[in-house]
Amino acid sequence: MYCPTTTATEGLSEVMAPSTSFLAFVIAVVTRRFTGQPHWFQPHWFQPHWFLVPVLFPAFPSFDVVAESPLIPTWQTLDVNGLPHPRHEAALVRYADRLYLLGGRGIKPVDIFDPKTNSWTAGARPPMEIHHFQPVVWEDKILIAGAMTGSYPKEKSLDRILIYAPSLDRWNWGAEIPKDRRRGGAGAVVHESELYLVCGIQNGHWDGWVPWLDRLDLATGNWQQLPDAPRERDHFQAVVVDGNLYAVGGRRSSASTKQVFELTIPQVDVFDLHENQWSTLPPEANFPVPRAGCFSIPVGAQFLVAGGESSLQRDAHRQVHAFDTQSKRWRLLSRLNQGRHGTGIVQWNNTLYTVAGSGRRGGRPELDSTEVFRLAVSGETGEN
Repeated sequence: MYCPTTTATEGLSEVMAPSTSFLAFVIAVVTRRFTGQPHWFQPHWFQPHWFLVPVLFPAFPSFDVVAESPLIPTWQTLDVNGLPHPRHEAALVRYADRLYLLGGRGIKPVDIFDPKTNSWTAGARPPMEIHHFQPVVWEDKILIAGAMTGSYPKEKSLDRILIYAPSLDRWNWGAEIPKDRRRGGAGAVVHESELYLVCGIQNGHWDGWVPWLDRLDLATGNWQQLPDAPRERDHFQAVVVDGNLYAVGGRRSSASTKQVFELTIPQVDVFDLHENQWSTLPPEANFPVPRAGCFSIPVGAQFLVAGGESSLQRDAHRQVHAFDTQSKRWRLLSRLNQGRHGTGIVQWNNTLYTVAGSGRRGGRPELDSTEVFRLAVSGETGEN
């Protein structure tokens, strides 16, 4: 298995993607060379506007050239004992020393993974169909807020928080979500015993995206409305790094205008949890390959955004991008062995895991494979 070397302060390997601007320049030169066109520097052919190629199309190679570069390490498919239920629009989360695969289209039992034995077992079924959510862990519970239920394209938003107790393998209901703030496909994080519910969409995949940010005090059950995000988005996952909440990836799903996949969001919005204030990172820090259905995780001072779906390609994305919150720079860290969207990513010890999801844009095929990526970092079990 590929094992990139890092330092403890980096937390991740520095795997640099080739310069897309340089690749665009090379593509232009090679095209002229092998089609019999005059040489690049012959005066009657050369035009200054050719230098605009890498400027106007800086991300052009990201989808094929960069993603398939042999310099970028690939995740490995893990040999496991037993298989999880194939599912997508589901979520993966770690609690203690187990990984939990929850939800997805249809009513499917929790699948529980033991990374010490590489074994999958089945747990309890949820009380109803749940999908399009980002689970969070608080104390000894897994909380599901901002989820959907029902069929495409006008799925309904859950009116309450759903709680799974791993130690009991039991589901129950939690706090009610205010009626005028219900939505699905939202980002969710827990910070200092408070749950933050970010953006989302009110009417399934049809319409009704919102920029809302709500905070639930998990000790008292009280909700508070916070300032709206700079823009709406759904089908994404949020992360918290060093007191800042990052909303990255996602789209504005619009089946009502036949634009379910097209309206992706490149901008990265940041909420300062201490100042209660939003900002947007500068354009050079935009998400390199905008896509939705991606899954995110913080790792030290960085966070990763993996997989996803978009109108750019039929297959689910394989890219795993890393963002350094200190340098404000993205890099292509690795690529999944099998592109996927609608699942999650977790860390246990020095290994990242992902499982299930859909292998193509939309809902098919549903996957049951487990993939891993080894991080060479010091320290013990990582946080999810």
